[in-house]
Amino acid sequence: MSELTSRRRLLVLGICCMSLLIVSLDNTILNVALPSMGRELGASVSGLQWTIDAYTLVLASLLMLAGSTADRIGRRKVFMAGLVLFTLGSALCSVAPSLELLVVFRMVQAVGGSMLNPVAMSIITNTFTDPAERARAIGVWGGVVGISMAAGPLVGGLLVDSVGWRSIFWVNLPVGLAALLLTWRYVPESRAPRPRRADPVGQLLVIALLGSLTYAIIEKSPVAAGVAAAALLGVLLYEPRRREPLIDLRFFHSAPFSGATVIAIAAFAALAGFLFMNTLYLQDVRGYSALHAGLYMLPMAGLTFVCAPLSGRMVGSRGPRLPLLIAGATMAASGLLFAIFQAETSNALLFTGYVLFGIGFGLVNAPITNTAVSGMPRAQAGVAAAVASTSRQIGATLGVAVIGTVLASGVATAAGAAARSTAYADSFLDASRTAWWIIAGCGFLVFLVGALTTGAWAQSTALSCANRLEEPEPSPEPSRA
Repeated sequence: MSELTSRRRLLVLGICCMSLLIVSLDNTILNVALPSMGRELGASVSGLQWTIDAYTLVLASLLMLAGSTADRIGRRKVFMAGLVLFTLGSALCSVAPSLELLVVFRMVQAVGGSMLNPVAMSIITNTFTDPAERARAIGVWGGVVGISMAAGPLVGGLLVDSVGWRSIFWVNLPVGLAALLLTWRYVPESRAPRPRRADPVGQLLVIALLGSLTYAIIEKSPVAAGVAAAALLGVLLYEPRRREPLIDLRFFHSAPFSGATVIAIAAFAALAGFLFMNTLYLQDVRGYSALHAGLYMLPMAGLTFVCAPLSGRMVGSRGPRLPLLIAGATMAASGLLFAIFQAETSNALLFTGYVLFGIGFGLVNAPITNTAVSGMPRAQAGVAAAVASTSRQIGATLGVAVIGTVLASGVATAAGAAARSTAYADSFLDASRTAWWIIAGCGFLVFLVGALTTGAWAQSTALSCANRLEEPEPSPEPSRA
């Protein structure tokens, strides 16, 4: 890709951020609409889990394929195809007549979404080649997540209360179409100098692993758990034998990259569980409207918006260690505030917990992305960015699956109780104690892994890994007689 002017680079960044906006906004709006959606479609807690996890599961399964495909056939081409599919899927979701078809159409959305964020990050990485400039661009990218979190509850609440839950998918249509036209006009084509070949067996193993693991958690299926274990073993045994695997396990020889992967899973599991649980609590237990519930969660969303670009600047000037440590500490403190001190019983404590979580999540995103792509060769930027994005979606999938299952199991003890009754509220709050301990544990994990993978030793492993990736890998396949 030829060198672009500063103005053109900023325009490319803005176009890429539009794709992130519709994907992130879609998730935050959907959370606010869950209770209304559940009432109209007759969905249980597990049914509501699938409306979210069907999307994140497909997204996580295809992100690495989309990243490597974009490196191979062209990032602009794949990015535009993703915009078309995501916009079409959004239109189909808005007319879904049943929960089952809504889940199917969410999967269509996810196929398109898998071609957006990792490919957009790859475009940004190849557009902003200066490390400090790239860190600032990634900070802007993280700020868009904050915008979507701030706008999502409000926009979603207004739409659900005034028009109905189906209208939440309409927001994606004009933004998706505008991004498509701007990409066609202004984003230059780029691809890796030596792209990887397709790995269909590896792709099927990843789909089997993530799908069976999610099903095992939500539906409590030991058979699915066995399939997940077998698929994981298959990935570990098969992928290193490929000359150009879907998942290059050599990436994980870098302690910062491995740490970023673990931190992404923990942070996004906490976020997804936080949003899922609080949406149901505010609307089904407190009895608030969708808009009222969205306003209550605004402190968390607002602090995410404020802290995301600040985190990008901190990473660019001081590195990822400080924002990761602050993020882990504040997310853990938020979980402990609810788990130990029952913050739901006081609006002051409730808002304090929301503010702490917003600060933590706002600070965590930029270090994840920067660490994941900065130590890798630019030729594999699509794959590296896709692994980071996949880790986020795996975290979101597991967060909803685990937190939703904990809530469903606890609330089931109040069988037959009407929503918002004393029995229902008490059982929900009892179950949420365990859920908040899980969220606090995710925060502690972010802190611990951030501390361990941002020092001098970790940087030496990143340098060694980068050198190894630049060297051609010998074929492990035996020679024929």
